[in-house]
Amino acid sequence: MRKKMYGLISAIVAAAVIMTGCGGGDQESETQEKTETTESTKEETFETAKIKAGYMPNLGSAALYVTAEKMGYFEEMGLEVETIEFQSGPPEIAAMASGDIQICQIGHGAHALCAEGQAEIFQIVSTSLADAIIGNKEKGVSSIEDLKGKRVATSAGTSAEAIFNIALEEAGLSTDDVETVEMDTNGMVSAMVSGSVDACATWAPNNKVIENQLGDNAVVLATNEDYVDKVTFPDSFATTKEYAEENHDVLVRFTRAIQKAMDYRAENIEEVARWTAQACEADEQTMLDTIDTGNWITSEFVAQGLSDGTIKKYYENQQKVFIDSGRLTEEVPVDDYVLFDIMQEAYDANQEN
Repeated sequence: MRKKMYGLISAIVAAAVIMTGCGGGDQESETQEKTETTESTKEETFETAKIKAGYMPNLGSAALYVTAEKMGYFEEMGLEVETIEFQSGPPEIAAMASGDIQICQIGHGAHALCAEGQAEIFQIVSTSLADAIIGNKEKGVSSIEDLKGKRVATSAGTSAEAIFNIALEEAGLSTDDVETVEMDTNGMVSAMVSGSVDACATWAPNNKVIENQLGDNAVVLATNEDYVDKVTFPDSFATTKEYAEENHDVLVRFTRAIQKAMDYRAENIEEVARWTAQACEADEQTMLDTIDTGNWITSEFVAQGLSDGTIKKYYENQQKVFIDSGRLTEEVPVDDYVLFDIMQEAYDANQEN
């Protein structure tokens, strides 16, 4: 998904109102009208900026990149965006630290690294409903309680692992009661199908693939929706502190394109799912099956959430989950790692242009 982008040139020609009896007052009025028209139609031009960005091959992560490119939003903002695939958020954060990429989209789990100072969040993407704990009935797993003594595939530092830990705690268990096996999401599919693990903590679209492969033996033990009364898991775009400080304008432009893509996604989720499947070389129907795995928020929702504190509360509640689980040892002000100003500036600029 690589494309050269150039600034949008939008020219609007306004007709001047010619007044009869050209007195001094009429000429002044005409001049003022022309000046106001020119100012209101001022073209936006940008110096081209190149960005390498990390994504994961699922609807929640890849869709906004695909939409922003398809709809020309990156081009409007003078951006060339090269996307690079990862399997989870923590490797993306590491790739940013090494300079291999500048921006990435992360799920819930990797936000703990941001709280630890390894990256900064600059745009909320959605709130996730994509994570699932799936058991294999044939292996004697039909409930969370059945996981005691079983082999469970997990991926450290991910949102699915967070759901797994919450589910165990609710059932009176801990990770000491199960045998966890570290795997990436692709490995979980084959491990579940072959029976080498009894359950897994994964996310869309792999959870749908596993359910389809196992058929009647697949049982969904828990999802994000089971814990919405306790926590909301935001997905976000992140970058390094250094990149944010040196490229404020580029981040605002990128975020403007993303917020436009968010609005299009909310209104056209099935079309966007098809685009994403094609871009990720994934099965189209499997991707369509995941359109209910997120709350596809809009730029208006973000603006209202910034105003009334909802967005900030999402990140505060998220951090509480990390602290309660022991992932973080102390509370960190979310303003230290969430760039709310970028979100607001992007929204305001889109409203003005």
